[in-house]
Amino acid sequence: MAETNLQNDSIQNPRITWEGCSVLLDINDGDRLVFARLSAASSLKIGDKKCALSPLIGCPFGSLFQVETGSKGPYLSRIVAASEDDIQEKSDLQLKDETKDNRALVDNNSAQTLSGEDIDAMRRQGATGDEIVEALIANSSTFEKKTSFSQEKYRIKKQKKYAPRVLLRRPFSRSICEAYFKKYPARIGYLRVDTLSLLLSMANVSAYSDVLVVDMVETSIIGLSFIFPPKWLPASHAFEAIGWNLEVNYMASQFWFFTIENSIFYLHLGYGYVCNTYFGATQYPMDIVRIFNLNNKICGSILRSPVSDLCLASSNSSEHHGQQETFSLQSESDMGESISSGVSLIEPEGQVVQMETSFQSVEPSMPCQVPMSTDETVTSSVSRACKPAKPGEKATPEILNLWKSNGFSSLIIAAPELDTWSTVKDLLPLLSYSAPFAVYHQYLQPLATCMHNLQVSKMAINLQISEPWLREYQVLPSRTHPFMQMSAFGGYILSGIKICNNNEAQNQSK
Repeated sequence: MAETNLQNDSIQNPRITWEGCSVLLDINDGDRLVFARLSAASSLKIGDKKCALSPLIGCPFGSLFQVETGSKGPYLSRIVAASEDDIQEKSDLQLKDETKDNRALVDNNSAQTLSGEDIDAMRRQGATGDEIVEALIANSSTFEKKTSFSQEKYRIKKQKKYAPRVLLRRPFSRSICEAYFKKYPARIGYLRVDTLSLLLSMANVSAYSDVLVVDMVETSIIGLSFIFPPKWLPASHAFEAIGWNLEVNYMASQFWFFTIENSIFYLHLGYGYVCNTYFGATQYPMDIVRIFNLNNKICGSILRSPVSDLCLASSNSSEHHGQQETFSLQSESDMGESISSGVSLIEPEGQVVQMETSFQSVEPSMPCQVPMSTDETVTSSVSRACKPAKPGEKATPEILNLWKSNGFSSLIIAAPELDTWSTVKDLLPLLSYSAPFAVYHQYLQPLATCMHNLQVSKMAINLQISEPWLREYQVLPSRTHPFMQMSAFGGYILSGIKICNNNEAQNQSK
């Protein structure tokens, strides 16, 4: 029945919400951002009103809802977005704005003739939020004297108060990073979205990559960004799946493919592995993983392993490699003696071939799926809808052997609490040669010290420290300007490429 489970996962449309999925609720155009898991019993409090989230189940991401009041209390009602003709007509009216200004307007609380008692009476009579907003506009003596820009601001202000709206957003790396950076920047180490883009780009994260991650950020926002589709996936499909705005930068479009939930249709060979490593006995938290709505196949690509196991596996690999070389040299000498004596040694040669075959046939094993009956399959699919998959399983010995024989293809470090140079010095030998690495830190000095030590020890080339910078603009007719409140600091990134120095070459020759 494993094929049935995979088929159920593949049938799930990633563009439409389902019971048990995680969503990002954008209330009143970014005034409040809430992560929620949809279920029949889940609810959300907006102002002094508590609304059930069950109407959101089965709706496509990007749907817009508005709080309405019915006979059974407040509820979320889906509204249709404005058409392109309405938007164009609205922009034309703004361009035709006459020479009106607000210099003659005085805010003395006498312009509005509609009292609070009148608004409460309209609510008791069943008036919608839009009707209350229109009534406020009609009873305002100064509304027509304002500019079109001021009129729009007044309308939005009243709409947020009397008819709040909720935008159903899909949680992916950009939206999650922006939400946490806006409310809890310290939890993600002040990691801005453009810094995350540059970090992944400098680490050259791509399909078939084996990425080693040290992520001490509380929300594990970096360790979630490395699920890759096959190389033959069209870029247009990837952009459509992630909902990425192409005007931000082209750099980020190189890797933001991890939110493709229907990638179950493709070959598993298109996925790489992410090893979330840690120092000590306790792994770093991965609380944010379940927000991404990852299927079981993708969650199986996110593994964990302590640094001690990776280093032990690497040392065992070198010893095994030395024993195999000694055995091959002995077999060659025995073969030379057998040729001179005219005796054929077929059995040792067969053993060598068998060893090579067993060594090459090591494949990473995925978590096994227990067969079940049809009724159990239906029940499990319902329970699986409410329980997300748990990534971060411990790496199996087979996968550790794969990593120690090939090495990791990328290294990303975001651990401000650790010593940067000691961390890089311990983890850099686990990479394959010519593998890129990227290190994020809030401050410049730890990265500068690490860069100097790497140059002296000749462990890496192409070393550079980058400082990301991002400015967001408001683009409106006759009102285009940078946002006044913006973050001017995004941390620093040290990047480079690992090379083989003389000490490693001598150790390998021994």
